[in-house]
Amino acid sequence: MDAAKTIEVVIADDHEIIRDAITELLSQPGNRGEYQYNVVAYASNGLEALAQTKAHKPQILFLDVSMPFANGSEIVHDLKRWSPETRIIVFTGVVASGVLASLVEQGVDGLFSKGSSVNSMRDQIPLIVEGGRVVETSLMSVLKAHSQKERLTNREQQVLAKIVAGKSNKEIAAELFLSPKTVDKHRTSMMQKLDVHSVAQLMAKAIRDGLVIAE
Repeated sequence: MDAAKTIEVVIADDHEIIRDAITELLSQPGNRGEYQYNVVAYASNGLEALAQTKAHKPQILFLDVSMPFANGSEIVHDLKRWSPETRIIVFTGVVASGVLASLVEQGVDGLFSKGSSVNSMRDQIPLIVEGGRVVETSLMSVLKAHSQKERLTNREQQVLAKIVAGKSNKEIAAELFLSPKTVDKHRTSMMQKLDVHSVAQLMAKAIRDGLVIAE
């Protein structure tokens, strides 16, 4: 019998109990035993997730989308550039349709809810390692209900996060290296997509519908 192939893994979650649970999950045999998983690093915030993945370039990154310092969409966008071979599996408690749709559009390879069966996720990992994409059934129903009209670009989500944080156009422009005019165009585009007519309505909808993860 051939020896199992070792797959290097980075686990990024700001809760130690979740990091430990995923580590334990990976130590258990699945339906297909040709892989064994070696956790090479942990991260407890977005910046650490970026740094550890860039340093190790693992085959798999387990990623929570709600962590300090950098949200999931920002991390996925950067890692697709810096470590394109890393398969990104999002294991999240977030079920907001806007956030999930953005992650799928960014190209995550696996999307699972923290309320799902861990055995189901474990059994799907080999498929993801081999190039497949898996979205848990319960999250698929959320995505199907998400209107195409409400899908925001990654840049729009970044601007929206700053708006929700109370930043002015000038402050947002400086932090994102944009012109105030470009920021205003993004805000206008978001208001049209979300069918709102004021910044207050935009902020309320973003928070209510989970369209952005607050910084």
